[in-house]
Amino acid sequence: MDYVVIDTEGNPELSELAIIDSQGRVIYEGISRDHANNGSHLPNLKSLKSLLSEFLNVVQGKKIVCHYAKHDIEVLKFSFHKAGLKVPPLEFDCTYIKAKNHWLGLESYSLEYLSKYLNLRVNNRYFIRDMAHSARYDAEFTYYLYHQLMLDQLKEQPNPFSSSRVDTPFQNHPDNFDTYHQQFITLESILKNIKLDSNHQSKGAVVIGEPGSGKTHLMMRLAQARLSSNRLLFIRQPNNSSSVLYHIYSRILESLVEKVGTFTQLDYLIINSFDKIVADISNLTKKDQEIIQALKDDNIDALGGEGTYTKVVYWQQIHKRINEWWDKNYSSGGFALSILKGIIKYCSYTDYNKKNIATRWLAGQTLSTEEAEKVGLSNWQENLSLEEFSLEAISVLGKLSILDQPLIIIFDQLEGLGLPQNKEILLNFGETIKELFTHVPNSLIILNMFPKRWEEFQDTFDNSVTGRVSQYQIQLQKPQEKELLSILKVKLQSLNIPLEQIFLPEDLEDILEQKSVRAVLNRAAEYYNYRVCQIPLPFIKENVRKLDGNEKIEQELRILAYDQQIFKQALVGIIQEMQDPGSVDMRDLVKKLVPEGNGGGDPIEKYVIEYLTKQKAYLEAQYHKLPIISDSDDIGKLKTIVEAFNNIKPIKLTLYKLGKRVLPEHIVIETERQNYVLGFLQVSPNASFTSRIGNFNELVCLHPQDSFSLFRDERLTEIKGSVAKEKISQLQNSHNGKFIFFSKPDRIHLELTYKLIIDIQNRDLDVDLESALKVFITKSEWYHWLFNMFGFSESIAQVKVQEKKLWN
Repeated sequence: MDYVVIDTEGNPELSELAIIDSQGRVIYEGISRDHANNGSHLPNLKSLKSLLSEFLNVVQGKKIVCHYAKHDIEVLKFSFHKAGLKVPPLEFDCTYIKAKNHWLGLESYSLEYLSKYLNLRVNNRYFIRDMAHSARYDAEFTYYLYHQLMLDQLKEQPNPFSSSRVDTPFQNHPDNFDTYHQQFITLESILKNIKLDSNHQSKGAVVIGEPGSGKTHLMMRLAQARLSSNRLLFIRQPNNSSSVLYHIYSRILESLVEKVGTFTQLDYLIINSFDKIVADISNLTKKDQEIIQALKDDNIDALGGEGTYTKVVYWQQIHKRINEWWDKNYSSGGFALSILKGIIKYCSYTDYNKKNIATRWLAGQTLSTEEAEKVGLSNWQENLSLEEFSLEAISVLGKLSILDQPLIIIFDQLEGLGLPQNKEILLNFGETIKELFTHVPNSLIILNMFPKRWEEFQDTFDNSVTGRVSQYQIQLQKPQEKELLSILKVKLQSLNIPLEQIFLPEDLEDILEQKSVRAVLNRAAEYYNYRVCQIPLPFIKENVRKLDGNEKIEQELRILAYDQQIFKQALVGIIQEMQDPGSVDMRDLVKKLVPEGNGGGDPIEKYVIEYLTKQKAYLEAQYHKLPIISDSDDIGKLKTIVEAFNNIKPIKLTLYKLGKRVLPEHIVIETERQNYVLGFLQVSPNASFTSRIGNFNELVCLHPQDSFSLFRDERLTEIKGSVAKEKISQLQNSHNGKFIFFSKPDRIHLELTYKLIIDIQNRDLDVDLESALKVFITKSEWYHWLFNMFGFSESIAQVKVQEKKLWN
């Protein structure tokens, strides 16, 4: 409900009235010429009746805010009666009562006292007693008092600007649809063109924008508009030159098993296609018609319950019809029919575990015998070429989508491909994109890129790649100030409070000066914390206005108040520990009193720790959603991490070979003390597993001075075979080898470190890489034993010694 702030002067008859709107603007002033104390020389003189009539016109349908509203109500009632007017029903809110309930135990709750207590200012001036009891003056200070009360109530609410970053299109963030509206319409029109094209040729679009311009946010809008009809596939940067296609297909599969309402995207691909598959069949059976109706109604349960004979029969019919359609339109060679069978098996199951097993099978992974029997799928051959398999699988999806809607394939976070160490990945990525355009129909392939990286991409590849991927170039420029204000207002909608109620004009000036949409939102988050929670503004960058003298004093007072709060907590903790020894974590208390690092005041360090804390919580929440885990992806992540730490300390990477025998994916880290060999073996425990670990064990014997570690995610298929267990025992019993099940903390730390690096490379996190990585090796709570193998054990040991000295 909109509101106005008023102040009345006079007792008992109205002498003077001022009204402030919800934006803080004086919208009405009037003085009664009928009041005995008002001379004819005063401005804005009106009859009492006119004054009250105009007052009613302004406040119609609005809440009326006053300080000590009881007085204002009495004055208005008396004046209405005197003017011969009926007293209307009006809604009042009282800042005097609100302040008494909110700030307990104050000496006074007068407008003067509260204005001085809260350092309120009007036109940059504090409250002056001699100017009080003017309707306009008191109304203006009452407005800012009400403003402060509203802000204090927001302290219990999350900062609406803090989650400004869109990591994937599947997220849901407030969106201002006027921003980049034309660019969105362009993407929609490309999809329409693909749909109407009789050849269903795939088309490419490059979305070009500076860091934080909103490229992924635009993809989120596209997802929200299109996920009910199109399949949207999101692919992050590949990290292994030997498995670019498999990386792309794995991420596509992860996108397809994302739920969109009742079903997953992969379910909908079959649900939306089946009626078109059987459209040309003249003699449809009753079973076909029942299937069509059930799928049309999104009622898969009508096809039978899990494990029932009825369900098996219906889905066998679906499989039969899809195979007939494929044989009629495409070649039956290669992996296509097997992939179709796997998709149909996946869609036929409602049991989460069976769907998960079918997903791993569709990813080309070998299942245990028990798992394969459970989902009715035969294992792939052990010599399966995952790159060839992946291209054909993506092609099958594209051909299926012709019966549905065009695929939307989005490549994001590609900046790391421009680094020198990723040159081979970049070249293979370019060739892969060309293969996708050649073999995958009915798709819009989008590359999100920075302008400079797009220029480098064009310099690296010929027109066979760049020409197809850039059939459409969509530029994202920083929106105009009016649009930026609209974005800020959209973010605030959940709190139902005007933007101007939180930020001062000079705040907004600073916020809107930031270089990108994300920077604008981040700065708004900082000012929100400053105005609502009294958290001091962080380190001021060059393009940020300087605080004036009064604000500097306020900032310093808030820092002192914060420190005082910490010291009070510490004192209570010390007293509690004296009364009940062992009840307080004194190490944690010491850290609060004497923070690690630069007195705890390094803003970059705080920023990184805040990021890590938030991302860690997200990764922990997502841990139960088993992704497609592969040796090539994990070793690519580990290699990226090691190469990033090379910025702090030179690290040499190499590989070991054992003739033509297949080894687990691994890297060798050469340090001054010894070499560390780190490998992953995520394949199912079959003949391939045992041969690879056997070869790894032989390496362990051939390099007795090196330290070997072979990792396997704890969530993967249990190892039951006696031969596999024997090979693991051999590795464990060697003096220089370990087989390590990657636990939840291990996985989260790997993913967290990798994500930090990728986000910095993509400038989603605006800090330099070296400063961010130092948090891992200087802060014990973020240190992980993996870093020992990078040669950083001495660094963390020094930190722990310092902590011990501090404690003693």
